[in-house]
Amino acid sequence: MSVQATIRRYALIIEKTRKDRYPSSKEIRAFLYEHGLAKSERTLQRDIETIRDDFGVEIAYDHRLKGYHIDKENSRIDTSSFMRLIDIVNTATVILEGLRQSKETLNYLAFDGGQLTGVENLKDLLFAIQNNRKVGFTHHSFHTGKDRDYTFRPYLLKEYQNRWYVVGILGTMTEFRTLGLDRLSNLKVLAETFKRDPKANPATLFEDTVGLTYSEHEKERVILSFTAQQGKYAKTLPFHSSQEILKDDEKELQVAIEVTPNYELMQKILMHGETVRVISPEWLVKKIQKMLRKAAERYEGGRVVEK
Repeated sequence: MSVQATIRRYALIIEKTRKDRYPSSKEIRAFLYEHGLAKSERTLQRDIETIRDDFGVEIAYDHRLKGYHIDKENSRIDTSSFMRLIDIVNTATVILEGLRQSKETLNYLAFDGGQLTGVENLKDLLFAIQNNRKVGFTHHSFHTGKDRDYTFRPYLLKEYQNRWYVVGILGTMTEFRTLGLDRLSNLKVLAETFKRDPKANPATLFEDTVGLTYSEHEKERVILSFTAQQGKYAKTLPFHSSQEILKDDEKELQVAIEVTPNYELMQKILMHGETVRVISPEWLVKKIQKMLRKAAERYEGGRVVEK
């Protein structure tokens, strides 16, 4: 069986386990059969062991409820990130299967016109991270407009809004930096290795953020009010994983998120225009008001006045 079909099988097992409440092995195998992947009980158990051993996702059996579930506490990885990967694999598989059935499939699909740049470096960077190898590259700064050569200790690859970033330590620095792959060129995996700090986990830096900036403010409770219509979208596409619904009626949707407020959060708020209002904290209310005033002044052709 092809690698693609094997990954597809793993993805379906996880999808069934996370979406249904404690499915039995019989129900999981029936789900695989529906997708043209009929497998025996023995093969299913071997797949569950592989998912645990190779990917770190613990699929446990609950004897009381007589079914399987994803045990997040005993999984060795962040299961939410793995689920995101599974969703990507499932989407790609559906499209490839459609293309295999009909060469006209692409005529019925519309992709974002933006070009994915920098992805050619993903493979080398992932190899360097897995093997604690330093990398060298030329980085183009949008701030200065200049190119500069660096050596880099890569720790993490991060995806945000269909762009990829690498998180690591530049040269002799000690703090993590996040660099867009689209601004890297001449990347080379160096022979020199580095010792990874076992206590340093850059993935945790982004747990309380929207986007990429994690050091601007302390973590706060941000309360947002959406119009009832926009609230329908805000519920299906939350601002952050911590999003909690405080009020949901015919007038508004009010939610709270526990985040470190940053520029990306403000951008996301502004994207919703007049359909959202920041309720708290007060400093963020004033910040958004100021940004909206500046935007209005630009349209009016007036001079932007700092207040």
